[in-house]
Amino acid sequence: MIQLKAGQNLVLTGDIVQFSAKAGAALDVSALVVAENLRVSDTGDFVFYNQTETAGVMLSGDSVTIRLAEVRADAKAVLLVVSADPAAAAPSGGLGAVTAALAVDDVATAEFAINPSAGETALICLEVYRRGTDWKLRAVGQGYAGGLAVLLTAHGVEVDEPATPQSGHRSVADLREADPVGTAGGQGTISGPDDSRAAGPAPLEVAHGLERLWMIFEDAARSAAALISARDYAMQRLDQELSVAVSDPATRNTPAAEAARQTAQRRCDDLIAAAEGNHLRDSEALMRELADADRQLPPSLASWDSPAWDRKPAPSDGIRLGELYANERGPLRIPYCVPVPLTRPLWIDTESSAAATPVVGAVLARLLAADPGRRTLVDMIDLTGAFSQLVGPLTPVLNGPPITDFGDISPRLQTLVEAADLAELAYSSGNFTPPTEHRVLLAADFPHGYQTADAQRIATLLVRGDLIGLSTVIVGTDESESSDPAVAMLAQSCRHLPTVDGTPLFDPWTGSAWQLDLDLLPREPARQARYLRTS
Repeated sequence: MIQLKAGQNLVLTGDIVQFSAKAGAALDVSALVVAENLRVSDTGDFVFYNQTETAGVMLSGDSVTIRLAEVRADAKAVLLVVSADPAAAAPSGGLGAVTAALAVDDVATAEFAINPSAGETALICLEVYRRGTDWKLRAVGQGYAGGLAVLLTAHGVEVDEPATPQSGHRSVADLREADPVGTAGGQGTISGPDDSRAAGPAPLEVAHGLERLWMIFEDAARSAAALISARDYAMQRLDQELSVAVSDPATRNTPAAEAARQTAQRRCDDLIAAAEGNHLRDSEALMRELADADRQLPPSLASWDSPAWDRKPAPSDGIRLGELYANERGPLRIPYCVPVPLTRPLWIDTESSAAATPVVGAVLARLLAADPGRRTLVDMIDLTGAFSQLVGPLTPVLNGPPITDFGDISPRLQTLVEAADLAELAYSSGNFTPPTEHRVLLAADFPHGYQTADAQRIATLLVRGDLIGLSTVIVGTDESESSDPAVAMLAQSCRHLPTVDGTPLFDPWTGSAWQLDLDLLPREPARQARYLRTS
């Protein structure tokens, strides 16, 4: 049996797949049949306690069975989900450790151990998805602190009333098709959807560009890994063949030994040249695909030069943070994008908030552009006044003046915590409604001037912030090794963006190293006004 890691995938060779899961909390198992945009077509695509079957997918007891040949032809994937009644959750307040298991044709095939750390009460464990004529399995492990209601909404099912603590279930009458919103799964060091697909340009659906960009990134990562592997193998073989050529002192200086050395070098050069040619071909195809995509993407995922910034605002399922590249592997640069809202906070690692102002401005511009259908409210903590040049353009969306006095930090954070607490109470009582605003918390100069209780408040927002539509951005030195446990735990829970050149990041599929060139908001007022859309 294979022990899967997050982002790992494998080909399914059988016809019948069975999913089950176990955890410390009592689990409800369910499934979503989704299209290419990772959304259901209608409520019949949600297989759960009160609707146990759709084409090819059946819930029986505590397991889901998928008959791959019977899944409807236009479905891209089946998402395998577990959830728990918040009232019966683990002591940590969430699901606790979950072990997802998959059997193929009654043979135990794979297990995936998931350890949610942020109080999640719903989880996409695995994804069974089409790739051409084949079916594959992907380890996802994406949690939702807002529970099953938020997970369903993210995949196209609108929940009129969330599950009550007494039942943990909802009827089909409580569900209906929702307006489009995007989603993406799978998080890691550099993390995102894992997918293997045929090369070649494919048009992007505007509201679901994040998944496609991660697919391009995976193609690039696998091409890079093949190049690195070929180079390493060629050099190892060259060393072995040269060693053989000179191993006999009696012949090492003969014409035959020299010919053997030349042959070995030529074999090495030919292998590397072929690998580099293949990688260049792949890179050129991906660059063409990215150029085509950039003309179609919504602004929050597009480059600064994209015509998207001059079109009517379009919603998006993610934001772009910069570009990943490796000079030793050629000119290809891959957009690095993450899902929104930022329920996993961004932590911009810097010694100076002022030095990170262009990075912060770029993140805010893209957050403002990601959800034009909802009002955005920004709470800004800026003790050093580093972001004063952004205050003017952002005034229409600021939730009060930026905080410049450390004594005002706790009250502002507590207000957000109380809003999240009320939303959680509404969720637990069955009166929850999705947030009508996109809230953004910008906490700069962290942890200087903040109390330990403030770190705990931000950690609380990490768990419950999705209930109020909150995206959190922290700016400060990396405190993952802080002596303050609350600060260290918060830092370890965030997605860190290094601002120091030369800091490598590693892709989740092959572990290849990449450099991150963060997007910067242009300093010219006219261009800032173009990107910081506040009305």
